[in-house]
Amino acid sequence: MKLKELLKKIPVRQIKGSTNLNITGVCANSKKIAPGNLFIARKGRVYDGATYIPEAIASGAIAVLTDIFDPFLDKKITQIIHSDVGSIEGIVAAHYYNFPSNELFLVGVTGTNGKTTTSFFVKHLLDYFGGVCGLIGTIEYIIGDHCYRAIRTTPDVPSTHKLLREMVIQGCSNAVMEVTSHALDQNRVDFIDFDIAIFTNLTLDHLDYHETMENYCKAKNKLFRSLNSSKNKKKYPRGRTAIVNIDSSWSEKITEGCSANLITYGIVGKADVKAENIHLSPSGTAFTLCYKGNLMTVKLPLVGRFNVYNSLAAIAVGICCGFPLDKMAEALASVPVIAGRLEPVSNPLGLKIYVDFAHSDDSLQNVLECLQEFKTGRIITVFGCGGNRDAEKRPKMARVCEMYSDIVILTSDNPRNEDPVDIANQAIKGFSENSTHIVELDRELAIDKAISLANQNDIILIAGKGHEPYQVFSHKTIEFDDRKVALKLCQKRASGSLSAETVKA
Repeated sequence: MKLKELLKKIPVRQIKGSTNLNITGVCANSKKIAPGNLFIARKGRVYDGATYIPEAIASGAIAVLTDIFDPFLDKKITQIIHSDVGSIEGIVAAHYYNFPSNELFLVGVTGTNGKTTTSFFVKHLLDYFGGVCGLIGTIEYIIGDHCYRAIRTTPDVPSTHKLLREMVIQGCSNAVMEVTSHALDQNRVDFIDFDIAIFTNLTLDHLDYHETMENYCKAKNKLFRSLNSSKNKKKYPRGRTAIVNIDSSWSEKITEGCSANLITYGIVGKADVKAENIHLSPSGTAFTLCYKGNLMTVKLPLVGRFNVYNSLAAIAVGICCGFPLDKMAEALASVPVIAGRLEPVSNPLGLKIYVDFAHSDDSLQNVLECLQEFKTGRIITVFGCGGNRDAEKRPKMARVCEMYSDIVILTSDNPRNEDPVDIANQAIKGFSENSTHIVELDRELAIDKAISLANQNDIILIAGKGHEPYQVFSHKTIEFDDRKVALKLCQKRASGSLSAETVKA
């Protein structure tokens, strides 16, 4: 695309240099620049994109969108000047990639917990009924037959528009996205046209960024207000729809200012789509689906009451699409295990080991309450708290783990730029005076300790990192996958080659 064509509908203050350039892409990350790209140098909360202009040019950028003209920049580089780059980043990306969300039936999922599983449930249903569904989320980006490990849950604006355009090219007719509060606050989904927005819940998290729960809710509310902004697509004439968990105390606040259709779901409150007669077991979950007087038995191969909520949200999407209830129940019976979401680790010792992404007090409580439903022995919980995140939740996480576990092993999560000892000391304040918790900051040794203490009646929960294949320290990032580490330790014990006290796997 010629730069001059791209800039026709973009309000810019001044342009220095030629606009008769062929732009090969739009990119906001200097490390991902390809030759011929337009580099968007926006100011963030921590970093100023202008700092990375030289790196972007060295990688092949031929034009930059920035807030201040740089007279010392190479004259061959076209400079596009706008006082607030962030405010036009979305429209630049949307125009370059030709508004791909307009060609997709697009579902956005937001909330503190459950975004990932709900997104996979929605994808599973949409795929089952014949349309190819792309996915953008915490674990991976799925585009047709191609899967890529996710860098961040909701990418930057140009990356998201590019992913959506690739979905269209690869034959996707539908897409589902996890939409984080950070992304909404930072305008990372600008000019992305959602047909349905799902709210899962809102609990204490990310206050290091938002400062208050009200600000946190306000950020997520932007997704629902965005449903007002455009006309219905031809391929989805039923109208924009907000799908909301009525059991959340924030359910009314989250839809303030939203004029879209509303469908509620829940277990406790009076909901449009409701679950009753819930039966939880180690092998799966069953419940009665109630919708407009119709009753249907739904069986999930996944465990946990929270998965009932996640499936109800997906069923509500199916209702919007006109899918029959019985066929949706049939589809959900084959939904796959979601990576790192109460994922069982099969092992030669026959131990019940689960890995889960729970990294807040609320998500830990949900998972541990679920495990309580079918425990026959003890629950042994291994958990840590992430560094450079809300410190207020650390003692609360410890308190929940102690309340719902028989043995608690406190370890490191991703300490990032914080001292693991300092993080642990803050978490320890949440334990009671009589607590018999164990502290082992080496995460591998902590997992091994749990395995050494467990018998086949016990349940081991390894919480916090879920699907993540790494552990982040201030000076390095190492390969570390809780699932692989747990399996490896069990295999060594099974072969008799491991002594927990003297050998580190």
